[in-house]
Amino acid sequence: MTDTAAVGARPPGLLPGRFGLAIACTAGIAVVAALVSLGVGPVGIAPDRVLAMLFGGVQGDTATDLRDAVILFDIRLPRTALAALVGSATAVAGAVMQGLLRNPLGDPGVIGVSAGAALAAALWIVFGASLAATLGGWAELGLPLSAFLGGLAMTGILQLVATRDGHTSVVTVLLAGIALTGFTGAMTGLLVFVSSDQQLRDFTFWMLGSLGGATWDKVMLVLPFAAALVLGAPALARGLDTLALGEADAAYAGIAVERTKRLAVLAVAVGVGGAVAVSGVIAFFGLTVPHLVRLSLGPSHRLLLPVSALAGAALLTVADVFARTVAAPAELPLGIVTSAVGAPMMLWLLMRRLRITG
Repeated sequence: MTDTAAVGARPPGLLPGRFGLAIACTAGIAVVAALVSLGVGPVGIAPDRVLAMLFGGVQGDTATDLRDAVILFDIRLPRTALAALVGSATAVAGAVMQGLLRNPLGDPGVIGVSAGAALAAALWIVFGASLAATLGGWAELGLPLSAFLGGLAMTGILQLVATRDGHTSVVTVLLAGIALTGFTGAMTGLLVFVSSDQQLRDFTFWMLGSLGGATWDKVMLVLPFAAALVLGAPALARGLDTLALGEADAAYAGIAVERTKRLAVLAVAVGVGGAVAVSGVIAFFGLTVPHLVRLSLGPSHRLLLPVSALAGAALLTVADVFARTVAAPAELPLGIVTSAVGAPMMLWLLMRRLRITG
């Protein structure tokens, strides 16, 4: 029994008007989450004042007005934008991988992007200090750029291993991803072993995930890669739906199976590589969000992908607000928040699935 309708039938979740309603509702939730993120903090800013400043500029010239403008435009707005970009890219990547692998446990980490990024980040933290002085104003982007390139390099190696005679085996992608993740984990552990206490602390904090220190430079760094994934993934929707029937049936239905698989892996690598580079590892997010959307709206990727993007942006924004306020003035690593919520959620989804199929 597949998760999609037969080729040619109307996919579940695409009843007339339902597509627009789902997009509108999720977009509204994302906007509300963004307003909460922009207004909540040690210095509260009312929603109406946030909107007035966003669309009308600085309101007044008192010290309070200037303070609020700095907080909003230089601190909270780039952080909220970063949360939306990382959340949407990670959620869409999870939906694409689950469709590609035809497995509900599909996750962006399966193709080794996070592991490759972690190894490159460890290399930068341990050995990159000597290069930082030569980079000048670009020094603060050394870590995210290294992580991004590490993620892409790992994906390139995976493609070389899993592709033979122009055919990419999904099973080989999965198994090779596990093997390469284990190897890079060992190399990362070796770097952690030789690192200093400060380097170890920096790397541990990066691995736990955080949006602290968000800047417009980081937003602009991740924007093109997240946009490429989120805007490009819907073009794969029909192929991913049809792949649920099996690769042979998908080919008979006119789907360019190998091209679809290569584009899916490349899109996930680019989008998640950019996201991990600026946020660190956000555990369970790409695994859980598509499941929640699928439960509500059905398995059709035409609806699943855009709604997952909006839901991912909203949920990670809310998670970030919780992370930076629940223990204020301290800040919880974002990965702890997503794991604490995502792991029980996955157990609930698993138990629900067993009750339905059993």
